[in-house]
Order: sequence, then C-alpha cells, then structure tokens
Amino acid sequence: MANWELKNCCKHDQVVFIATIGVSVVVILSLWRTMLLTPFKLITVFLHEISHALACKLTCGQVEGIQVHADEGGATHTRGGIYCVILPAGYLGSSFWGLIFILASTKLLTARIAAGCLIVALFVVLFVAKNWLLRGLCIGFIIFLVIIWVLQELTHVRILRYAILFIGVMNSLFSVYDIYDDLISRRVNSSDAEKFAEICPCPCNGLAWGVIWGMISLIFLCGSMYLGLVILS
Repeated sequence: MANWELKNCCKHDQVVFIATIGVSVVVILSLWRTMLLTPFKLITVFLHEISHALACKLTCGQVEGIQVHADEGGATHTRGGIYCVILPAGYLGSSFWGLIFILASTKLLTARIAAGCLIVALFVVLFVAKNWLLRGLCIGFIIFLVIIWVLQELTHVRILRYAILFIGVMNSLFSVYDIYDDLISRRVNSSDAEKFAEICPCPCNGLAWGVIWGMISLIFLCGSMYLGLVILS
C-alpha cells in the first residue's frame, strides 16, 4: 500500500531525496548566469522542442526539423497536427519531463530506464536536427550519460540517480523561469502563449495563459517532490 499520508516521514532515503533537490536548487540558482549551466539549459530547450514534436506526431502531424540555439531558444518545424495541442506542449512538456526525471531518480532501475530513454531520444534527434549546435548537444550528452552510467556500473562512483535528479530539477526550474521570462515579465508576440491565445476560443490573452501554464508547472514540481517521498516511504 502506498503511504499517501507520508506517515513516519522522513526516512534516510527521503531525507537524501529532499536534501539533494535542495542542493540542486541552490547550485542551479547560484550558477544560473554562468557558462557551467549552459549545457543543462540547452538540454531543457531540447526537451521543450521534443515535446512540441511529440504533440505534433500524436495529433497526426509531420515534424520537419528541430533546432536549438546558443541563446537558449529553439524551434520545431511542423506541418499539420492539432495546433492548440502542439503550442502548449513545449512549456508544459518541459515540466512533465522534469517530473518524470525526478521520480525516476528515486530508484536505480528507473534511473537507468530514464537515462536509456534520454540517450535513445538524443540519438534519434541527431537525424532530424537542423543545426550543428543541436547535433553537438546530442552527441555531448550521449557521451556524458554513458560515462555516468559506466561509472555507476563499474566503479564506486554511483551518481546516475543524482545526475537524473539534477536534470529533472533543472528542467522543472528552467520551465518555470522560461514561462515567467517569455510570457509574464515581458510580452513576446511570437511566443507560444500569444499564438495559443489567438486560436483558443477562451477569452484569455497570452499573459493569462502564461500565468496558467506557470501555475501548472509549479504543481508539477511540487507534485514530483510529494510523489517521490511517497515512493521512498
């Protein structure tokens, strides 16, 4: 039976889980404007664009290419599909992937599965990438994850779970920041939210959709921490 009420919290694994998330948040915020986090920011942009692509394919559209730019922007070129599903999939998809990686980090088996799925996704995108930055990012992160995995299996440096957790926290935080920066603090007329407001029958404007998506992203982040504690209880 799942311990939904978190009785007798917190055990050693739960304390380590919360402490690691806390340390990850502090490290990410401290290094936010440094080059050290750039690869992790770009992998988050990659997952944002992948979410657009998956939404397109799931609504019977065609993905013509994906780009990730050095300025931490990106683009997914699609044809067909359901636009009102494809547009919000980027921001909300990033939050969803953050939740998945955070939960996957609670067990070594699921961390291995998450790492394996990310490696496969990066390999597949190599063939639809429209620029060399994205190709280099894919190759670099494949090598990074393989090295972490080999260290996990063959040495006493067992950090695969923590690497997956860090990617999850980074993804969740970057998603919330990206929504705030692109949709709330300033109005970008070409943003997904502004485009979504134009086609959605709801009277909300782009700013309102930004607030809604931001709240959903925060719910994903808090939900991932709660569910992680339940899994570890």
